[in-house]
Amino acid sequence: MKKNKWKKILSLFLAFYISMSAFPVLVAGKGDEPENLYALSAALIDGESGRVLYEKNGEEKRPMASTTKIMTCILTLESGCLEEIAEASEKAARMPKVHLGASVGEKFYVKDLLYSLMLESHNDSAVILAEHVGGSVEGFAEKMNEKAREIGCEDTWFITPNGLDAKEEREGEEKVHETTAENLAQIMRYCVCLSPAREEFLKITQTPSYRFSDADGKREFSCQNHNAFLSMMEGAISGKTGFTAQAGYCYVGALQRDGKTLIVALLGCGWPNNKGYKWSDTRKLMEYGLNEYSFHSFDEIEFSKCPKEIPVKNARNKELDKNSKISLVREKGEEKKILLKEGEEIEVSYHGKKKLTAPVKKGEKIGELRYKVDGEVWYTEDILTAEGKKKIDFPWCFEQVVKRYGNVEKN
Repeated sequence: MKKNKWKKILSLFLAFYISMSAFPVLVAGKGDEPENLYALSAALIDGESGRVLYEKNGEEKRPMASTTKIMTCILTLESGCLEEIAEASEKAARMPKVHLGASVGEKFYVKDLLYSLMLESHNDSAVILAEHVGGSVEGFAEKMNEKAREIGCEDTWFITPNGLDAKEEREGEEKVHETTAENLAQIMRYCVCLSPAREEFLKITQTPSYRFSDADGKREFSCQNHNAFLSMMEGAISGKTGFTAQAGYCYVGALQRDGKTLIVALLGCGWPNNKGYKWSDTRKLMEYGLNEYSFHSFDEIEFSKCPKEIPVKNARNKELDKNSKISLVREKGEEKKILLKEGEEIEVSYHGKKKLTAPVKKGEKIGELRYKVDGEVWYTEDILTAEGKKKIDFPWCFEQVVKRYGNVEKN
């Protein structure tokens, strides 16, 4: 009887635990920050500046499943081999579902495989592309990691081109195929805002459906775009879903509206049967960015934050009894702005010379204004001399003496 009693108690406990795990995790929010997100890790960033507007465990490393494929796609696009023909290897043909079903030796145009990769998330297409561009999956992974470091994603490590869960040994250290929500958002920012191939990337990821055949015209294939976010919110421009047993449901997406570019990344956003969690979190974070943040121009900052003029030692001056000074100007290029929410402020400080020694050229950089938000510098502006100053030398001194002596004689 005692044994049955404990079994019953254990069963009730497990049922309670499972039921509670179906509810979203409460996020301790401040102000109007999003709450009740399902994702274990999440990030919202400004595509213009790259600034993180919101994060929940944003720097925590986690597997990212098929969101990996945004990096595979952008590297292939940047390689410039879209019209080349790629051949499926035995390794590619062994890839698990979701897959195109390519046979060993079957050939495809690279441009067609990119639609297979991004619309249907085919794992074999990712391997075919990786081997064609990088020589091997390992060689392509090196390119992926190099690009990640180039764009500042130091907490990301790629092993596969398709996002299947993977581990490897590197110099005695176990490396896992993983990223962070903040890094994943920055990779998407690179794809849609910064890459020279961003227009092609957006064209592919926005395509509703695509049909193609193998290079020999023997088989036809049809792809449908499974990114529901594209029709879920006005201004949605791109995105990629992902799922593995270890990663859970993942998503990264981008939206442009009201002049803003917002990017959301979600990792561990539920497990079966909770496919819809990622859409709920994405909408919540995008609406937060749209409603709570507005643009503030760095040009609005008063010039009083910087000295308007500074003294110049040993400079020629008609009034020899007065110190010489030189005027300063801000070098304004294209208008720069940043998204801020209510209560956030731009802190401005001048870093540069407080005095100069002649000669000084017009337009010479003598310092800079640094604009900070939350202690981090987001923009700098050069401070230049508005005029030039020649130095005092013997010929000039002699000339001044002659002029002054001549005036005395005439008087």
